[in-house]
Amino acid sequence: MPNSLNFYELLGGFVLSLIIGALGYRRGALSASGLVGALITGTLIFGLGGWEWGTLLIAFFVSSSAFSFYRAREKEALAEKFAKGHRRDLGQALANGGLAALLAVLSQLWPHPLWFVACAGAMAAVNADTWATELGVLSPHSPRLLTTGQRVEVGTSGGVTWRGVAASFGGALLIGLFGGLGLLILRQGWASAATVLLAAVVGGTAGSLFDSLLGATIQAIYWCDTCEKETERRMHRCGTLTRRLRGWRWLGNDLVNLVASMVGALVAAGSGWGLS
Repeated sequence: MPNSLNFYELLGGFVLSLIIGALGYRRGALSASGLVGALITGTLIFGLGGWEWGTLLIAFFVSSSAFSFYRAREKEALAEKFAKGHRRDLGQALANGGLAALLAVLSQLWPHPLWFVACAGAMAAVNADTWATELGVLSPHSPRLLTTGQRVEVGTSGGVTWRGVAASFGGALLIGLFGGLGLLILRQGWASAATVLLAAVVGGTAGSLFDSLLGATIQAIYWCDTCEKETERRMHRCGTLTRRLRGWRWLGNDLVNLVASMVGALVAAGSGWGLS
């Protein structure tokens, strides 16, 4: 690895991730395994990428956790539809931040400005998707399936609302703003900052919509015969073993989120390359 790699930077990333993760665990945003995942991803992102990379992770974690708890009582009835709750576990932590951590490693092996752009796109995608889910389910209008436009129940995978789409854009924009601000502080210039901002918004929105597309088509969705409800869980909350309704059995929600972050990173990197 290049000489820029510093043990103390990794140690600092670990300590900072431990503090943030411990606060998240105490507030109920992370499970014990989720805390481990936060330590892994946070240490790599902060320690190898730098603080400008780390602020993207913080912006995602703080904002998405806040919206997860926002009007939580109104969303309790929908919990049975989703594979997991708002307390993130190891799988969710790696699905949301794992790609950004990998990009931080690659940025040390083969330094290039586009790695940061790709990271912004990846974090924008997972943030956009979380905002879209947490705020979209509160829409007064029934969602429509992304593929057919058919009206579906609130919380159905692949269902979208205009409120959710707007929230998705807002989630991507927040990451883009933090990314652009980081480059301005580093005196990289307004052009570089604008490139990261635009690339993150485009990549994040694309990643979020791709997440919905997978949810409407090939993500594994199950049916509980006891409750007569659709769910992402193999074992429903009532204790009934569900049967697969559609989709690929191995393609669960965590993997869908990871793929969405990959789409966000690729689109953002492509956009950044084109803009620069």
